[in-house]
Amino acid sequence: MLRCCYYLLALVCLLGIVIPENAEGQSAPVTDTSYLVVRNILVSGNKKTRTSIILREISTVPGDTIYLRDLANTLEERRKQLLNTSLFLNVTANVKNWNGNEADLVFEVWERWYTFAYPIFKLADRNFNQWWVEKNHSLSRINLGVSGTQENLTGRNDELNAALQFGYTQRFALQYNVPYIDKHFRHGLGIIASYNRNREVNDSTSNNKQQFFRKDDFLRQVYMIGLNYSYRRAINARHQVFVNYNYEKVADSVAIINPNYLGKGRTNVRFIDITYRFTYIKADSWVYPLKGFRLQAEVGKRGIGPWNDVDDVHFRLNMAKYWQLRPKTFAALGIRSAAKLSNEQPYINQQALGYRDDYLRGLEYYVIDGTSFAILKSTLRQELISFKVKLPIVPKKFNTVPVRIFAKAFGDGGYAYNKFPGNSFLNNRFLYTGGIGLDIVSFYDTCLRIEYSFNQLGQKGLFLHTCVDM
Repeated sequence: MLRCCYYLLALVCLLGIVIPENAEGQSAPVTDTSYLVVRNILVSGNKKTRTSIILREISTVPGDTIYLRDLANTLEERRKQLLNTSLFLNVTANVKNWNGNEADLVFEVWERWYTFAYPIFKLADRNFNQWWVEKNHSLSRINLGVSGTQENLTGRNDELNAALQFGYTQRFALQYNVPYIDKHFRHGLGIIASYNRNREVNDSTSNNKQQFFRKDDFLRQVYMIGLNYSYRRAINARHQVFVNYNYEKVADSVAIINPNYLGKGRTNVRFIDITYRFTYIKADSWVYPLKGFRLQAEVGKRGIGPWNDVDDVHFRLNMAKYWQLRPKTFAALGIRSAAKLSNEQPYINQQALGYRDDYLRGLEYYVIDGTSFAILKSTLRQELISFKVKLPIVPKKFNTVPVRIFAKAFGDGGYAYNKFPGNSFLNNRFLYTGGIGLDIVSFYDTCLRIEYSFNQLGQKGLFLHTCVDM
């Protein structure tokens, strides 16, 4: 735990990050006093999205003054703010109707397709390589089903999701989020409910490998219902509060094999989880950033009142800094870290490295359980090629797919603390990995990562992932 703090402090000092007090402000140039006054902001092309939602994201209002030397950068920044909502395929920003030092800002948007219904084909394992190599690409470890998403349901950038899944994990989930419920566009609400059940359970870990127990009957059932509240005053910062009620039960055989699975030999637990999350993003892209800064900090409490079978205070900090070093060359440095108090937790509450997005590239085959961890990640990218693909049959509005391919080199370091490491040989020691790879990036939040990685154990291999690596 102490080493985690040292690593975190070192990264903060290295990045030298200071969050501006006003996420929307810009410093005025001192040598050029030529300016324009924004008379009107005009929006066109939005057939479903409400104009008020678009104006909310622009963060410029009539009467604002823009120095001419900053005009091009300001328009590009506002254009990217609209693209980062994921509501539009493309956005253009122009200045029209000049009259003296007054003019109108004009934004034209191309709305994306908002209704999706698609089959679920999802691996039960943590990543593609674990399924393909360690589980012999068994079809019994695949989840199948159908999922539906209605984005921008009422034109307010709200979203309704539903999923019905069969296979390894049988699951039903329903979620609805509306980002703004007030006339000032600051407060939002959301609700989620889900139910999962499995015939196989990851009941323990041995030598940093997940161990599984399977029967024909359902061994594990998980219920969850939750509410969330969000507050977003400026463009870049968002505050959220999540309140979830969780109920999990397992078969007696699971508790016999590992009495600490749910803790104290129990076969069911109930707990309320309350989490506060702060997110700050000031980057050129929220999906695949190349320039800018991202931060997400959390503090939460599991176990409230009589619903406290799982009890901890938890902290989390993820942040990354992105630079452009030269044309088409980019660097990134980031940290992912978390800590739980106390150090004595049931098995289900000890997931540290190797789960979800918290892993070192090159250690994908391993899990490292614990109550605290920190990961440092560094990446150097070089754009190789950028092109567009025309899709047949698809309507003209959606048939052009931009694609960018980046070559990269990376290195990671990490540490996970466990008070009771057992036979783990990766806990309580500094870990490091590295490698090279390719990122294939397109629109609609799509990214494929192909990485050749090595680790300090002398192992190496080719790994496939999706989404950003920071």
